Amino acid sequence: MLDTSARLLALLGLLQSRPAWTGPELADRLGVTVRTVRNDVARLRALDYPVEATRGAAGAYRLGPGGKLPPLLLDDEEAVAVAIGLRGATGIAGIAESSTRALTKLEQVLPSRLRATVEAVDAAVDHAPENTDTDAADPAVDPAVLRAVATAIQRREWLRPTYRGEPRLVEPYRLLAWQRRWYLVGRDPREDTWHTLRIDWLTPGHPTGRRFEPHPVPGGDWTAFMMRDVASSGWAVHARLRIDSPADDVLAHINPAVGVVEAVDASTSVLVTGADSLATVAVYVGMLGMDFVVESPAELVEHLDRLAGVYARAARRSRGDAR
Repeated sequence: MLDTSARLLALLGLLQSRPAWTGPELADRLGVTVRTVRNDVARLRALDYPVEATRGAAGAYRLGPGGKLPPLLLDDEEAVAVAIGLRGATGIAGIAESSTRALTKLEQVLPSRLRATVEAVDAAVDHAPENTDTDAADPAVDPAVLRAVATAIQRREWLRPTYRGEPRLVEPYRLLAWQRRWYLVGRDPREDTWHTLRIDWLTPGHPTGRRFEPHPVPGGDWTAFMMRDVASSGWAVHARLRIDSPADDVLAHINPAVGVVEAVDASTSVLVTGADSLATVAVYVGMLGMDFVVESPAELVEHLDRLAGVYARAARRSRGDAR
């Protein structure tokens, strides 16, 4: 049987591992009587750990909020999983620095046998470049902004952010990470319109304390809405193209996140797309392999001219044509 101190730590670990335990379950896991479990729970409460209990046939113990922060008790597999996960998170914009700090703290307290495992995995794994689909740098996101937005979502409170220099009013619903960028899905309560806002373009402002009743997102799927909306509003540059192909053919060649496609007639469609640079737009549009006309912006036409010259010269040189 474990001594009292070790048993209390083991009890805390069990209470952290799932929402509720019955007394007999805890007694069986700890190798003690139900009465000993009750006594140990009383000891934890005396140390200001908020162990809650419900009585009756469905009675159970659970670790409630508040009080002292209990020591984080992880088994070997959990500790290794957290450490490896934090190593991977160090490359994500917005949480890289905080992930590194958390990893340093965790590695300081890892037992030597587990530290060796984490180091072995880290030494054996290489990380390929993440940003390979654009010539634009990953945006930097302030973790404080993420915290402020997440808190407003949890409390169902209005946000009054500044977004790309303009004041906004937003009911915040979901934070989503995609393509190394963070997005907020929100609703403008004055206009009853839904939007996807990039967090790196948003400054939260002061908390409003104004609560709201939630509304269902159009289509019922947060991620699907975000990916559709980003195509038309969530990029640094946007383009409108008239494609000489039916809408179904265009849709068959692109991910819904790449753009919004509308049918003009049986043989023509319009694609609204975007990226963080004109160069990226030009490359992706070329991959369609379809004839098109640029309706906007004019700068994209100039870029396509330059790109066409590069490709034409490459083709001539590859054929050995000196002209």
